[in-house]
Amino acid sequence: MRHAVTALALALAGTLITANAATIGLMAPLSGPQALVGQDQVDGFMLALEQLGGKLGGQPASVLKEDDQLKPETGQQIVRKFIDKDKVDAIVGLSFSNVLMGSLPRLAESGTVAIATNAGPSPIAGAQCKANVFSVAWQNDGAAEAMGTFAQERGVKRVYLMAPNYQAGKDMLAGFKRFFKGEVIGETYTQVNQADYAAELAQLQAAKPDAVFVFYPGGMGVNFVKQMGQAGLSAKLPLYSVFTVDGTTLPSLREAAAGTISGAMWDAALDTPGNRKFVTAFEAKYKRTPSEYAATGYDAANLLDAALRKLGGKSGDAKALAAAVKAAGSEFSSVRGPFRFNNNNLPVQNYYAFEAAKDNGKLAVRQIGTPLKAHADAYHGQCPLK
Repeated sequence: MRHAVTALALALAGTLITANAATIGLMAPLSGPQALVGQDQVDGFMLALEQLGGKLGGQPASVLKEDDQLKPETGQQIVRKFIDKDKVDAIVGLSFSNVLMGSLPRLAESGTVAIATNAGPSPIAGAQCKANVFSVAWQNDGAAEAMGTFAQERGVKRVYLMAPNYQAGKDMLAGFKRFFKGEVIGETYTQVNQADYAAELAQLQAAKPDAVFVFYPGGMGVNFVKQMGQAGLSAKLPLYSVFTVDGTTLPSLREAAAGTISGAMWDAALDTPGNRKFVTAFEAKYKRTPSEYAATGYDAANLLDAALRKLGGKSGDAKALAAAVKAAGSEFSSVRGPFRFNNNNLPVQNYYAFEAAKDNGKLAVRQIGTPLKAHADAYHGQCPLK
């Protein structure tokens, strides 16, 4: 496990951190097949913090970065360290749904503010919601619900579904089916971080659906989309996806992504003033186009800044900070457009449809619809929080 400490504005200059300084634990998968997903979250957060002068709520901020390796047991160790040893004021990132769920008991027990920048598993959206646990990203089903709606509007009758076999994969397919009213003729769950999809693609081809819907983030998405093209399926089978064709995978996919349709709450192509500013700054600093993971990391830093400003920069009271984060959700300016926290501390936000297509010989992504506006997840009614 790699451990690195970044202390902007003060530690780099060797100056002691004041009593009101905020300490943030930032946890993400920074090695292995999903490292590009984790790195974008870190880079988005750190870009926002740099733009804020290394401060949150007007006070100096230090960031402790850890690699959870996409392992729940490693994530639990890091969360315990952040809370018990480092005494952080907030934990950001929290990896994938399986890692977040593994750490949920300790997070709830401690009361430490936790802000997920990737995961939004259905249990914490419903009966297991916690007053101190937030997702500034999405409830897992949301983007898939948007794709189910969009496929329905496009007149798709028969669809085949695929996802990795863990909580988020199950949530994604459940979300698609909730809004798609046609026939699901196949539903396949594959191993997490599986590299070869030849057997599953043969099953997909034999089923002869009108379209396929998949959820394969990071390296899994690169392998799946490329292998789908190599099998000759891309040219004849429409591909609807979430977290599969995005800023983390497009550099590797290139022309292989042409024709794919993706559902997301954000894309670099989204045309809002705040987003244009963010994308330009990110590309200038990191020499690559940001993904939705970078956007949520960026939003998380600005959300914390807004929350701490409400507290006059004082971060020591975990309960007060959680209340301030909840209130700041509807006040800070998100790069995705309209945003607020629902009663379960998960977003109410728009979900858009984007298409990757060739434009003058170059691959470009464009927004082609907004299937769901100000969308609340299906589980918030089960959450006892008000």
